[in-house]
Amino acid sequence: MNNDKFKTNFFLLLIVLTACDYNSENIENKIEGTYIGDFKYGNFEIQIEFDISRDLTGFKTFFTSLKQNAYRIPTRDVVVSGDSIKFVLQSDYYTYQFSNKYHSKTKTLTGVLNVESISYPYELKKQELENKEALTREDVKFESNRLSLQGTIWLPSNPKNQGLFFVTSSGLADRSSTSSEALYFVKKGFTIFHFDKRGTGKSEGDLNNVTIEELTTDDINAIHFFSKKVNIPLSKIGIIGSSQGGAKVPLMLNKIPELGYGISVSTPGSTLRESDLNFMMNRLREQIDEEFIETATHVQRGVFEYLNGELSRRELEKRLGKYENSEWYQQLWIPELTDEILYDPSYSPIPHFEKVKHPILIVQGMSDIVIPRNSHKVIENALKKANNENFNIVTIEYASHSMTYEGESDFPYWSKLEPSYLPTILKWINTVSNRVGGSGR
Repeated sequence: MNNDKFKTNFFLLLIVLTACDYNSENIENKIEGTYIGDFKYGNFEIQIEFDISRDLTGFKTFFTSLKQNAYRIPTRDVVVSGDSIKFVLQSDYYTYQFSNKYHSKTKTLTGVLNVESISYPYELKKQELENKEALTREDVKFESNRLSLQGTIWLPSNPKNQGLFFVTSSGLADRSSTSSEALYFVKKGFTIFHFDKRGTGKSEGDLNNVTIEELTTDDINAIHFFSKKVNIPLSKIGIIGSSQGGAKVPLMLNKIPELGYGISVSTPGSTLRESDLNFMMNRLREQIDEEFIETATHVQRGVFEYLNGELSRRELEKRLGKYENSEWYQQLWIPELTDEILYDPSYSPIPHFEKVKHPILIVQGMSDIVIPRNSHKVIENALKKANNENFNIVTIEYASHSMTYEGESDFPYWSKLEPSYLPTILKWINTVSNRVGGSGR
C-alpha cells in the first residue's frame, strides 16, 4: 500500500516538474522582443529600450537610449532562467547590472538597475509588432577618391521627401556616433545618410596626414551619392555636423551651393589647434595652480606647433626638457613625438563662414570647455561679413561640447542629451524647409 502511494506521489511530482519545465520554456520563448519605458530617479528621467533576441548561441540583449546617444549597445553576461533575465552593460566609467522579471499577463519587464552598489527600479512594456515604427535601414557602399566607403541610409515610414546628411567628425568616430540622432530625425520623416569616414569602421583608407579639405571631398561625394540613391534633390537636403564636422559645414555649403541648409554644432571660432589648446587649458585649470597656467600653456602650445610642423622636434624636446621635472608637467598631453596627427590643426572654418549664403543654424553649448567660449560670436560676425540674412545663433546654457546636459542631476551615472537640443534643430529645419518650395533658399 505504501509502495503504491509512493508511486502515485512520484508520478504527481514528475507531472508537476514537467509542467514547470514546460512553463519555463514557454516564458523563455515569450521573453524575446523590444521593451520600452521610462527610467526615473529624482529629477532624472530618460527613456530606455531593451531588445532581447535568441539565436543558436543563446540570448542576446541590446541597450538603446536616444537621449544618451546610445543605439543598440550590446550587453554581456546574459543569463535567462525561468521568468528572469539578467545582463551587464559596461561603460568607460561604470558597470550597470540589470536584473529583470518577465510578466506574461501584462507583457512587462520589472527590473532593478544596480550601479555603484545602489539599486534603482524600473518597468518596461513589451512593444507589439503592429505598434513598432516601420523604419528601414540600408547599408551601402560608394567610391570616393579611389576608396570604398560604407554607410547607412535610413528610410522613414512616412517620408517627407527631405534628406539630412551627417558630416563626419574627428578622430576615429564612425557612423555609430550619430546613430541615435539619425534615428530621432528618421522618426520625424527625414531620409538620413551617415557613413564611416576613411580609415574608420568598415571604410577603406588611412586618416594619417589627411587634410580637412581632403576629408571634405569624401563628404561631398557621399552627398551626391545619397541624393541620387534616394532620388531627393540637393535643394531638399540639409547637412549637420558637430565639432570638426561642424567646422566642415561652411566649406561644404560653399562647395555645393545647391544644398538646402546647414547646421553647425559645437564649432570653434578659431583654428582646430586653438580649440584643442583651449580644451587642454580648461582641463588643466582644474589640476594646476593658477601661477603655473601661463607656463603650462606655453609648453602645451609647443606640442601642437610640433604636430603642425611649425616647431622642430629638437626645439620641442628642448622646451619639454626645461620643465619636465615640474609637478604640473605630468598633467600635460605629451604624445609620442613620432606620432602622426589625425587632422589638420591649422584649419579654421571662419574664412568659409565669411562666404556662406545658405540658411545656417549655429548651436553652441555654454558648458562646452572644448571650443573658445566666444566662438558663436566670432561665427556670427563672419556670417554678417558674408551678408548672410538667414542665419540663427542658438546658445544652450547647460549643454556640453557633445550636447549632453551639464546641470544638476540626481542620477550622475548616466549622461543625456540636453532636452532642448534636438527639438530646437527640428523646429528650425521645419521653418527653413517651409520656405520657397520646400528649399532653404
